[in-house]
Amino acid sequence: MSVPFYGRVPTGAREPRHTLDLVIRAAEPADLPQILDLVRELAAYEREPEAVTGTVESYGSCLFPDGGSPTAWAHVAEVEGRVVGIAVWFLTFSTWTGRNGVWLEDLYVSPAHRGEGLGAALMAALAKICVERGYPRMEWTVLDWNEPALEVYRYLGAVPMHEWTTQRLTGDALRTLGGRA
Repeated sequence: MSVPFYGRVPTGAREPRHTLDLVIRAAEPADLPQILDLVRELAAYEREPEAVTGTVESYGSCLFPDGGSPTAWAHVAEVEGRVVGIAVWFLTFSTWTGRNGVWLEDLYVSPAHRGEGLGAALMAALAKICVERGYPRMEWTVLDWNEPALEVYRYLGAVPMHEWTTQRLTGDALRTLGGRA
């Protein structure tokens, strides 16, 4: 499909060079190495390159399990046969609405392809899934210093949830609490 740039160019983004011939599609098992490479790029961008411990095998067991249903999904942006962007997501459940939603775990576009609408196209693909399935929301977190991403999200109509703070249990704290069960 041909995807034009979405609207105005956010501050810091460059004008798109041209209309891209790109494909936004659900990931396939053959994409796993490229997905993991992009996750590593994202971790470096977010200043935590050592945090990536996932492997092609661990991604495969979640996205494309041999038995049972996937617990996560991914969409890719492919330009000239090369995966240059990813959206990795999973289902959430709202006790207030009694319905599922989408949690966008990671959205990443290689630096060479930023400012060309690929991130917005990936988000539009996930929004379409929400609309088609009747999911009332799509949510994600973003680092507070990532101004280019924040500007794009505002432009797309996202609303910050200032009253909510993400919490996380890992390592010893997770094992300690798990030991109480």
